[in-house]
Parts: sequence; C-alpha cells; structure tokens
Amino acid sequence: MFTPAHKSMPALDYVSTVKSVYKDRRAMIYGTLASAVGAATTALKTGSPLLWGITVIFLLIAVFRFIDMTQFKQADIGPEDVDAAYQWEVRATLWGAFAALVYGSWCFFSFVFVDDPVAEIISMVTTTGCMVGIVTRNFGLDRLLTLQLVIACTLMCAGLLLGGDIYHQVLGVLMLPMLLSMRVLARDVRLILLSAVHQRVEASRLAIELDTALDTMQHGLCMLDSRGFISVTNDYAEKIFQALVPGEWGGRCFSDSIAQAEAHDTLSHPDAQNLLDCVARGSGKTVLKLETGEFIEVTVSSRREQKVLLFENITARVEAAERINFMAHFDSLTGLPNRGHFAELVEADLVQRRTTRAFGEIVLMIVDIDDFKHVNDTMGHLIGDRLLVEVSHRLDTLMGVDCLVGRFGGDEFLVYRGDVTQAEAARDAEAIVAVFKPPFNIMGQVIAVNVSVGLVVEDAMAEGLDSLMTKADLALYKAKGSGKSQVQCFQEEMDVDYRYRQRLKTDLRHALDTDALSLVFQPIVDIKTQRVVSCEALARWHHPELGPISPAIFIPMAEETGLISDISRWVLTTATRECRSWPEDVSVSVNISARDFRNADVGDMVEEALRSSGLAPHRLEVEVTETALIEERDAATKILSGLATRGIGIALDDFGTGYSSLSYLQALPFTKLKIDRSFVMNIAADARALKLLSNVAQLGKDNNLVITAEGVETEDQLELVSQHTCVDQIQGFLFGAPLPRREIAELIGRMRMAQSFPAKIVKTVNSR
Repeated sequence: MFTPAHKSMPALDYVSTVKSVYKDRRAMIYGTLASAVGAATTALKTGSPLLWGITVIFLLIAVFRFIDMTQFKQADIGPEDVDAAYQWEVRATLWGAFAALVYGSWCFFSFVFVDDPVAEIISMVTTTGCMVGIVTRNFGLDRLLTLQLVIACTLMCAGLLLGGDIYHQVLGVLMLPMLLSMRVLARDVRLILLSAVHQRVEASRLAIELDTALDTMQHGLCMLDSRGFISVTNDYAEKIFQALVPGEWGGRCFSDSIAQAEAHDTLSHPDAQNLLDCVARGSGKTVLKLETGEFIEVTVSSRREQKVLLFENITARVEAAERINFMAHFDSLTGLPNRGHFAELVEADLVQRRTTRAFGEIVLMIVDIDDFKHVNDTMGHLIGDRLLVEVSHRLDTLMGVDCLVGRFGGDEFLVYRGDVTQAEAARDAEAIVAVFKPPFNIMGQVIAVNVSVGLVVEDAMAEGLDSLMTKADLALYKAKGSGKSQVQCFQEEMDVDYRYRQRLKTDLRHALDTDALSLVFQPIVDIKTQRVVSCEALARWHHPELGPISPAIFIPMAEETGLISDISRWVLTTATRECRSWPEDVSVSVNISARDFRNADVGDMVEEALRSSGLAPHRLEVEVTETALIEERDAATKILSGLATRGIGIALDDFGTGYSSLSYLQALPFTKLKIDRSFVMNIAADARALKLLSNVAQLGKDNNLVITAEGVETEDQLELVSQHTCVDQIQGFLFGAPLPRREIAELIGRMRMAQSFPAKIVKTVNSR
C-alpha cells in the first residue's frame, strides 16, 4: 500500500523529514498535556474511571515521548544516515500509532460508555485538532500519517455510529471524507515543500561544492578582477593574508594591501616587489617569507582581464632542502664542517691566496683522541658520542673565528689556519693538547681525555690540500707512535718512513703469499726439572733486499692491513706440526692478536691446526695480551672459554702492562700467567723490584696459575727468581735467542740430557 519513505525519497530529504518529526519537543509536550487536561476535565465532570485512565495514559505518553525525542537529539544522526533515520522512523510510527489509539479510544469511550455531551464535544474537538497537528507535523512520512489518521478516525467514527442517534451516525459517516482530505492535503504539502527544498538544495549544493573545492584545496587561491581588486579568496589564502595584515581583504585593492604589509614589516621589500611584478606581468613565480618563518610560493596566471594567484606553502620543502644541504656539508653529531665541506673551504681559501698572491704560511692539523675506542667499549657509544660533541665544542671555542675546525671522521678533527708562523702553529697545537687536560663530566661520568696532534706548516703557494692531509697524517702517526698526548710537526724524513712502510706492507703480502716467512721458537724452561717444557712460536721475516724486518715493525703492519689473521693461521699450522715431532711433555705456545678475535674465527683456526697436525690439544697453548681482551672482550671471552673446554692452555701474556689485569684473572679460564720482562729487568740492582716480582708471582699462584717470568737474561736474575719468588718457568736470552726448528729440537734434547743451571741454583730449587 505504501512505498517506504526511506526508499522513495533522497537520503538527505528522508533524514531531514525524520528529524522534523522529532524537532519540537515543547510543542509535543504542550499538545499532549493539553489533551491530558481535556481528558481530566471530562473525567472530573462525569466521574468516569475510563476517562481518568485516558488522562493518566496521556501523561505517560508525554513523559516517554519527551525521553524518546531527547534520545534522538543525543544520537545526532548524520544528514545522509538513512539506516539510523529508519530506526527512528519505526519508533516514531509505533509511538504515533499508540497515541492515535489513545485519542480514538477517548472519543469512543465518550460516545459509547459515558454519554455526556460535554465529554463528547471535548474529546472530539481535541482529537480533530490533534489530527490537524498530525498532518502538519508528519506530512513527510505517509505511512505514519495514514496509520494515525486511520486509527484515530476509525475509533471516533465507531463511537459516533454506536453511541448516539441518527445525527451522530451521519457525523460519523462524514468523518471518512475528512480522513481522505487530510491525507491528500498532507501529500500536496509534502510535494510542494520537497520541490522547493530540492531547488534550494541544488543551488546550495552548487555553492557548497564551489566553496568546498576552494576551501579544501591544498593551496591558497585568490582571484583579482580587471581593476586589481580581490574578488575571490579561499580559506587558505585568507590565512596567509591575515599573517600579512589582519583584516578583511575581500574587495580591496591587492597592490594597496601588499604595500600595507610591507609598511608593517610583515613582508620584505624585495618579496613585495617581486610579487607585484609577477601580478603586473600576469604570470610568473616568486617565493615569500612570512614573519612566522613560513615560505610561500606564489604562482600568478591570467585569463582575459582576471588574474589568479595560487599560494603554496613550501616550508617543508625548503627545510628539507636546508637539512639535506646541512647534512651534505656538516657533521650531524658535532655540527662542524664534515670532511668534504672542510676540504671545499680550505681549497677555496688556497685558491684565493694564490689568486691574490697572498704569500704566507698556513697550518693544517689533525687532532686525534687517544684511546677513544676504550671509552666506547667501557662506557657505551652514547657517552662516546656525547664526548665527541664536548670535544668539538672545546676545540672550536679554543681556536676561535680565525681558524676553521672540522670533523675528519671517527675521533679525528681537522684545524686549518692561514697567515701563521711555525712558532705560532706550534703554540696553537700545544694549546690544543693543554685544553684537554681537564677531564670531561658527561652524564655523571668523569672522563679524562688526551689528544695527539699532527701538523704541517707550508707555504700557501706550494701545497694542495691532499698533500697537506698526507703530511699531517704522517705527523699524527708519529705522535701516536711516540707515546700519544703530544704534538708532532711534519718532517721530511716522515715521508721517507711513510713510503718505506707502504713498500713493506706490499712486500709483506707478497711474502705471505710466497711462504717467505719463517718460524723460530724460544724455549720456556721449568726451574725445578731444568728442562724445556714449552716453546713460544715467533714469526720472522727476512726481506730479500732490506734484510731482517723486526716483528715490532711487520706485526703492527699486518694488523693494519688485515693480514694478521693469515699470519696467525700460518703460525698455528706450522707450530703445531713442528711440536708434533718434539717429546710428548713439550708444548708450543702461539700468540693471538686482538684483530684475530675481531676478523677471524679463532676457534676454527685452532681446530684446523690441531686436526691437520694431529697434535693433542693439551700440548697447545694460546697466548693473549691484555690489549686483545680490552678491545674485543666479548669475542675473546667466548672463544677462549671454548678453547679451554678442549684442554687447550690459555696464557695471559705481558701481565702487568695493561689496564685492569686483576679482573681478567677471575673472568677468563687462564692456565698460565706470563710476567712481563719489565718486572725482571732491575731485580739484581733494586730490592723493591725483586719484591714486586715476588708479589706479582704470588698473586698468580693464589689463582692456581702456572707462573712464567719473561726476560731472564743473566744468571744473577735466574738465581734471584729461583730463591725469592714462586715462579715456575722462565723464558729469556739466558737460554739463547729464539731458534729455528732444527736448533730448537737439538736444544730440547740437550737440556733433557744435562743440567743447564748452576749447581747452587739447582740445589736451592730442589730444596724448596
């Protein structure tokens, strides 16, 4: 019978119609209360319980309908939320049908059961008036309207037909045309109003779409008419205009407004002039910098006599470009010029000096933080980074504006200065070393820092930056190698040394590839048995042109070039194979570098050497220095623990020369402690030195370690070690220099056949 309104009406119209039903809570309350008053009046006059019941129901309807309409308001359904609106239409229909039932029942009871003229008139007039209200309120919802009219009018007509004379019956029949006319009237009102609404909505829609298009643009838009007056702006453009000059811009002359902004200093003269020039030409682009720090790009175009200005906020783009430019030229951590930008600035200065013939000397320094890796390893990279920031600040503050300070990379910094003498450059470098003597306080940690400085002073006309960098780096290398925390100025012989070292690095790689290295062994002798119990394997290199190269030279080179692991692997393989031919109670010890723990799998190297040689694990001893433990503690701890479980001996070499020896004795699975030769050197002439050696040895014994004293070179030293310390083994030139494999085998045999110690020493040792 009825086409549902939510299917026949546009969403916007349907939702609006449902909202109109719930719109006026006060009118609904007043109407229902008036009905309750009318019913109460008839009940009071007639004393009818039925009419008192009707009165109470009217009051309940008023309360519950008020609650229902309040809930609708709180629901705040969207303008096109058809599903939600339909739920509320159903609720309105149920309440409307119930209210119509009450009104109709009131009339029916009054005519049929009460039979009082006053009650009949009041109930009929009130119900008829209510029907008129239903038409005006619910005309948009045909189902609700028809249902209410049918229920109320049917009961009213039934009451007229059943409760009175012929005249009442005629009136009851006449009510039916009124029902039909009310429904037709409601339909006509609905059609007229919806048509008008549609026309207005369409016009509003077009206007809203235009406004929405303008206001939701990502850019600001402003249109100027033929006179140069502002005719159209969107919100974005208005926001920009308000930042220039507060007030209404619409309808004003654009050039006058820009002049006013310039007068208020919210727009610079160059920016204002560039913008007006673009507007005058009718095309072009320019960038405005607002007082807020934002950057606005303005694009001007024209058509006929109208001009359109498009405003785009490019602040993020400008800031990104600035960040990229900063990152390309400056160190992100310290804010100093990075290596590339530093080079550009120095090269530009050198070019200017050569162009202007500005004779004079310049200085380039490389400043390196001593033992910075130790800070990172022991305190963490966060403190290390903060330390770099503080170092850069202290360095930059010291050198001032006359110098250029940059970050070379890692823990190295660059300093460049022109128009200096050799003496001034030296004073600057010494001042740099001195300024770092006071410790840093970083995140509650007090950190003492020293720096080494390598510098070169040259004529600005003579050298390029690459040459200066090489020379300063050579001077720094010399400063680091001479004990650190000092200044070293470049000398020509450093260049010779540099070239010499570069040649040796190349030749060392070739020597390793051609098996040109050799192995020698230094005996380690047990004091009690007077026999060789172990031999330390040492690599040697005899250069075909330069002769013997000291291990103190080529081993650090191997570590620098990454060859040390190849050398260690070769030493392990060769030494274990040679030890296989010695007596069963003689072992071999091999030194492992800190770089081995970093760059290679030491465990695999050892296992491969034992497997290829067939040597028992307990006959191999691995020697590590405290430097290796400091630099690669985690890796060293894991690897050494694994080797110890295989029965391989672990010796701490050069004990007493590192940072924290005692902690390692407890943390790692050492089997031997090798006391550095510096403890033995002066024991014959200094009783305190002997006492110190004895105490150090006892410390090792307290930890159940075998104690070896290195550097024993005289019989007096041997006698003192034997009589006054608990040293178990000795090693040194007293028993000869390190020997090749054939000679060491002969020495082992001879010492097994005869006593090597003086008789009085042997007697002392055997009596202990």
